[in-house]
Amino acid sequence: MSKTLKGMIADEVKRRLDGVTDLLLVDVMTMDANTNVELRKELAAKNISLMVIKNSLARRATDGTGLAPAFDGVEGSAAIVWGAEDVVSLAKEVTRIAEEKKYAKFVPKGGVMDGAPLSAADVKAVSKWPSRAEQLSLLVGQILGPGATLSAQLLGPGAKLASQVKKKSEEE
Repeated sequence: MSKTLKGMIADEVKRRLDGVTDLLLVDVMTMDANTNVELRKELAAKNISLMVIKNSLARRATDGTGLAPAFDGVEGSAAIVWGAEDVVSLAKEVTRIAEEKKYAKFVPKGGVMDGAPLSAADVKAVSKWPSRAEQLSLLVGQILGPGATLSAQLLGPGAKLASQVKKKSEEE
């Protein structure tokens, strides 16, 4: 492959990864074509992209970006996976797929999260974290909890007083 062609491919990869801050590396090279197509459909349904690319071209495309650490020391074949709501959701999906029997040859290899490299073990650990939606629901619960308690404490005696006044007014 000529340098010009490599440069064009690297530019296209840069364009596709523009704005991506987190990605994971997986091995899908030993999968048969039909399984690979099923996998891609499943990932696309969850807004996750998968791209198979040579490591040297990926290094060239991500050089100088926060994604570059993902390719340090990567050997053998690797595909790039990115997308989903956040990196935790992506890691959960990659880990789930890796544990499925029909995708037995799908293997997480690592990745990058906010410029920090991740190993395969780190990907599994990140998949156990709460997702963005779960974190937001926990936060909202913590914010609303004291307010609901205060509201109940303020309204409780008032409601009791109102019911006693109503009862007295009905007696006369």
